[in-house]
Amino acid sequence: MSILDEILQHNKLFVEEREYEKYQTSKFPEKKLVILSCMDTRLVELLPQAMNLKNGDVKIVKNAGAIVSHPFGSIMRSILVAVYELNADEVCVVGHRECGMSSINSEQLLKKIVDRGVPQDKIDTLKYSGINLHKWFRGFDDVEESVRHSVEMVSNHPLLPADIPVHGLVIDPATGQLDLVVNGYEVEKNS
Repeated sequence: MSILDEILQHNKLFVEEREYEKYQTSKFPEKKLVILSCMDTRLVELLPQAMNLKNGDVKIVKNAGAIVSHPFGSIMRSILVAVYELNADEVCVVGHRECGMSSINSEQLLKKIVDRGVPQDKIDTLKYSGINLHKWFRGFDDVEESVRHSVEMVSNHPLLPADIPVHGLVIDPATGQLDLVVNGYEVEKNS
């Protein structure tokens, strides 16, 4: 049975048995917080438990490395929508120890892309079109510095209100311990 078939089979029972009822909440985060977190599988249940969050408390945006790489990319757009449309009053960037983005090698990744059947000429076309795939796939060397960078990118965004604190944390995926990197209440915002 395929993964999709398993999902659909489970979902049929989930709906028939009304399991969804225990997850019902509004679209507005109770704690008025939006979290940017890594997509690491170890954080799916650990992060909410370590932060004492339940369904409906927060908006969670995930990507590889919890990185805000562009001020006008989809991550920043999601954060701004959470603030302006969904009543989030705070932002928290949560990176984690042993993140795969800290060891990503763009050369090896591009080789894997070619090995999976993407023609080299497509990669070359992107390169000649001015897209630097090595830079685009680049991770980070230091998780705390990466979190600080993402916090600065968010907090200094021209469309983010000055009264929105932006915090930075690093979680240990083995224990759930949170280390404070940036306390958004103590940071002065650039106007």
